[in-house]
Amino acid sequence: MSRATHQEEFTGKPEILYLAFELSRKEWKLAFTVSRGQKPRIVTIPAGDLPAVEQEITRARERFKLAEDVRVVSCYEAGRDGFWLHRFLTSAGVDNVVVDSSSIEVNRRARQAKTDGLDVQKLLSLLLRYHGGEDKVWSVVRVPSVEEEDGRQLHRDWEVLKKERTLHRNRLQGLLASQGVRLEIRADFADRLESAVLWDGSPLPPEMKTRLKQEWARLVLVETQIRELIKEREKKASEGKSDAMRMIGQLVLLRAIGMTSAWVFVQEFFGWRQFRNRRQIGALAGLVPMPYRSGETLNSDQGISKAGNSRIRAMAVEIAWAWLRYQPHSRLSLWFQERYGPGTRRSRRVGIVAMARKLLVALWHYLETGVLPEGAVLKSE
Repeated sequence: MSRATHQEEFTGKPEILYLAFELSRKEWKLAFTVSRGQKPRIVTIPAGDLPAVEQEITRARERFKLAEDVRVVSCYEAGRDGFWLHRFLTSAGVDNVVVDSSSIEVNRRARQAKTDGLDVQKLLSLLLRYHGGEDKVWSVVRVPSVEEEDGRQLHRDWEVLKKERTLHRNRLQGLLASQGVRLEIRADFADRLESAVLWDGSPLPPEMKTRLKQEWARLVLVETQIRELIKEREKKASEGKSDAMRMIGQLVLLRAIGMTSAWVFVQEFFGWRQFRNRRQIGALAGLVPMPYRSGETLNSDQGISKAGNSRIRAMAVEIAWAWLRYQPHSRLSLWFQERYGPGTRRSRRVGIVAMARKLLVALWHYLETGVLPEGAVLKSE
């Protein structure tokens, strides 16, 4: 009976050097091999040390007796390090792929060993299978260009600032309520704070007043930054000549779609992805249904996948409700009212998700062909 072995020295004629990265904040693990039966070479380097990456690739070539021009293919999981490493590897001549972490198959046992060393070996084995022709072994992330990635920063910063504004407002209201003071938060808040008194007519405690002033100053700063971002967005939309700005201007013409939603739709979705069909749109937005059918088990629906862009998914659902209000005679709105209008509140919430998926497809056709969604009207009409 034969037994599989792991060779210390590769005896074949390797044509590809395979490399997998396991990235962490302090150190990276690199795993090299040339075939499935070859014992991998695993090394640890400081995180972000690019000269060390190049040096280890050279050492791996020497270890496996490879020519200097041998093809190198690599992979790493998408995460906090983003795409800069991918750009470095491609500039160095490495054929790299960035992998969606949630698409990697895992052991379903209740307990399983997990270390960086095991993880990098798992990635390496999947990389071998992927380049062996198993395209479905994982999902490869579409890497944006530097310009496309930079275009996302404005509205993402705006989202963060909105959350911070709510946090500061809630904190001010909570601090005032703890003293029994009711004071509306508006532009003259700082002036009215000076004359605010407690329940017994005594002035606010000095430390509490200082804290309220500091919290108000943070809120004013956030409000100022939000206004500046809105002005910058309007300026770019009016002066920009890029395809993304053209798409934004095209979407804003439709009723129910404003500058904010148009900006998110284009910069996160339509402006940098090339879709071939409606299925790709639904999948990237995470709006495709996930049925559960196995043997004699009763068929059930697990809801939508939620595996795509969460910003697009949330915005699509929000605009779907607005579409019902501002585009009541469009084909999409009539379809919704006919199918889900007479139903319960829960059925309408389910239906709006289906409508959001259809709306994204309709907007894609509109941007690609210039043909309005059936029954839709422009703001000027």
